[in-house]
Amino acid sequence: MEAQGYPRGSCATETPEGLKPACQVTLKYEGGLWFRLIEAIHLSRPEDYLSIYQSGCNHTCLKCHSWYFTQKATGTWMSTDRIAKIVADYAERITVKEPKWRATMWHATDLCRHCGMCVLTGERHPLCPNVLKPYQVVLSPQGWGPARNIVAFTGGDIACIAEFYAQAAEKIKKECSDIWVLLETNGYGLTPRNLEILASGGVDSFWLDIKAYDEEVYRKLCGTTNKWILEAPKLIVDMGFTLEALTLYIPGWVELDQIAKIAKLIADVDKSIPFTILAFFPEYKLRDVRPPTLHEMIAAYYVAKNNGLENVKLGNVSVFAKSESDMELLVNLIGVKAIG
Repeated sequence: MEAQGYPRGSCATETPEGLKPACQVTLKYEGGLWFRLIEAIHLSRPEDYLSIYQSGCNHTCLKCHSWYFTQKATGTWMSTDRIAKIVADYAERITVKEPKWRATMWHATDLCRHCGMCVLTGERHPLCPNVLKPYQVVLSPQGWGPARNIVAFTGGDIACIAEFYAQAAEKIKKECSDIWVLLETNGYGLTPRNLEILASGGVDSFWLDIKAYDEEVYRKLCGTTNKWILEAPKLIVDMGFTLEALTLYIPGWVELDQIAKIAKLIADVDKSIPFTILAFFPEYKLRDVRPPTLHEMIAAYYVAKNNGLENVKLGNVSVFAKSESDMELLVNLIGVKAIG
């Protein structure tokens, strides 16, 4: 990043020897191969794709729900060859093949509600999309759902070292050409040059987590600037990647005013870009902050829609819809398809 004229992110990572930059302690290059510290790899829910949980990050977000491995150098060293082999094994278990434009988390809830009823009882949940056959719904460490032809790099994020992700994507595509490669990212490393590197390796899509619109809030929340993160949606779309975006509703931090600005920013690029508003739940250094209410989340949904976005969903629904009457109200006001 610094070589491209951008300052270093907030990437101090805990090690037994003290704090060190994430890229120095969770990533290495040996013998022509990149190696990454990986905490876990498994079929995740509700995303319904193979998730690669990475250690180390270029942000120090106060609300990080994966802080125990993103803010600490921990896990198992894996080469891009090893990662590609694991993905190839996963490819043998795929039950749903998606086109590139659906290489997102957002589209997963179009297929399944992750209750497992169709397998366990032979009946369907009242909110079931009725798309999948029971044989397409399989058990993973995080529950029931399909296995889609997508692999995602998630958890810690050092997309500022694009060469690792490009090599990993290239090797994954050599093992199984019909797998889509998704980066779940805060966007900090998505400079024009890095996007070109990622495209050359075969990365297909981005789940862009826009954590706040106002820079002052962003710095307090994440430890760094968001100046070029706000430019990322247009760059990503212009280069032909698939894009989805999300924002976390954090009371007192990221509320309706900022969600409105983020929604307009995305809509100005393309009104059809999928957008998820996730409900915050107390974690890490924001354990004293309450989660949003049902009415706040519904208001956020309409703010995003009123600022031009066509495809909006609310996520982490169990955080704010805690009863059957809450769910009925939610379904009546925004519809089943908008519940992620």
